[in-house]
Amino acid sequence: MHDTTALLVELGAVILGLGLLGRIAGRIGLSPIPLYLLAGLAFGHGGLIPLNASEEFTMVGAEIGVILLLLLLGLEYSASELVTSLKTQYPSGAVDFALNATPGAIAALMLGWGPVGAVALAGVTWISSSGVIAKVMTDLGRLGNRETPVILGVLVMEDLAMAVYLPLLTAMLAGVSLAGGSLALVIALGAVGLVLYLALRHGRLISRAVSSDNPEMLLLVVLGLTVLVAGIAQQLQVSAAVGAFLVGIALSGEVAEGARKLLTPLRDLFAAVFFVFFGLSTNPADIPPVLLPAALLAVITTLTKIATGYYAARRAGIGTRGRWRAGGTLVARGEFSIVIAGLAVATEPRIGPIATAYVLILVVVGPLTARWTQPIAARIEARRGGGKDTIGAQKAPAARSAPEHRLPTHDDLTPEPAGETRE
Repeated sequence: MHDTTALLVELGAVILGLGLLGRIAGRIGLSPIPLYLLAGLAFGHGGLIPLNASEEFTMVGAEIGVILLLLLLGLEYSASELVTSLKTQYPSGAVDFALNATPGAIAALMLGWGPVGAVALAGVTWISSSGVIAKVMTDLGRLGNRETPVILGVLVMEDLAMAVYLPLLTAMLAGVSLAGGSLALVIALGAVGLVLYLALRHGRLISRAVSSDNPEMLLLVVLGLTVLVAGIAQQLQVSAAVGAFLVGIALSGEVAEGARKLLTPLRDLFAAVFFVFFGLSTNPADIPPVLLPAALLAVITTLTKIATGYYAARRAGIGTRGRWRAGGTLVARGEFSIVIAGLAVATEPRIGPIATAYVLILVVVGPLTARWTQPIAARIEARRGGGKDTIGAQKAPAARSAPEHRLPTHDDLTPEPAGETRE
C-alpha cells in the first residue's frame, strides 16, 4: 500500500510539474522540451530528489510517448503526399543526410564509440525537430512565406527516412549479424512499400474499416491497432516507432483528422513523460565533461543545417533572403534526436549525456537562428557591397512544391489559409 501511495504522489507531482513547466515555456516563448529534460535531470539518479517508486511506470509511459509521437506524425501525411515529396525533394534529402549525419558519425568514431555509436549519433545530429520548427514558424508569422514549403519538404524527407533508419539502428543495437540486419532492413522497406501501396490503392477501405462515429470507439480502435502493430514490429526487430508511423500513414481523410484530434492531448502528455524519463536516465554529473564536444558538435551542425536549407531553397528558386531563413529555421533538434538516443543509450550509455547537452543547446539556439540568420547574412553582404535581392520579393505560386500538412506541435498547429505571402 505504501508503494502505491508513493507511486501516486510521485506521478501526481511529475504531471503537475510538467503542466507548470509547459505554461512557463509558453510565457517566455520557448519550447518546453529543454525544461522537461532539465526536470528529468533534477529528479533522476544523481539529481536533487530521485524518483524511485514511479520509475517503472515512467519507462512504460515513455515507450507509449514514442509510439504516439510517430503515430501522429504518420497521420499528418497521406501516401500520395509522401510519394510526391520523395520524387521532388530527394536531392535535398540526400544533401541533408550527407551534411548533418556525417559530423555525428565522425564525432562518435573520434570518441571511440564504434560503428553502432556512430550510426546512433549520426541520427541525433541529422534529424531536425518538426515540433519546434512548426512552433517557431507560427510565432514568426512565416507560414505563408515562399520558403515554407521547402522547409516542410526537408522535414518530410527526414520523417520518411526514419522508417529506414530506425530498423537499421534497432538491428545494430540488438547485435544481430549482417544477414539479420539486412533482413530487418528488407522487412522495413517492404512494410513501407506495402503500406504506401495499400494506402494509395485501398486507403478508403482501410479508413472505412477503422472509422466510427463514436469518438470512444475510434480512439480505442486506433490506439489498440497502433500498439499492436508497434509490438509486432518490435518483435521483428523493425522498431515499434516505425510500426506506429506506418499505421498513421495508412489512415487518411476524416478518420485521420478525428484520430489526430483525439490523440493529440495523449501524445503531448506521454511525449512530455518521455523527455522526463530520458532526463531521469541521465546522471547530471555526466554532462559537464561532454559540454565542450556537445557545443562543438552543435556549432558544426548548425552551420551544416543552414547550408542544407540554403541549398534546398536555392534549388526551389527562392531568393537569397528566403534561403537564409530556410537554413536558420531548420537548425533546431529535439524530439527525434532524443528518441534515437533513447534507443541507443542501453547499448552505448555515453550517448545519453552528450545527446542531452546537444539537444538542450540546439532547442534553444534553433529559434534564435530562425530569427537572426537572414538579418545577419544581409548585414554581412551589405558590408561586402552585395547587390539587392529581388528574387525573394516574388509571391508564392498557388501550387506548393511540398505537401501541405500540419506538423505536430504542442499547440496543435493549423496552417493559415492561402493568401498574401511574404518572401
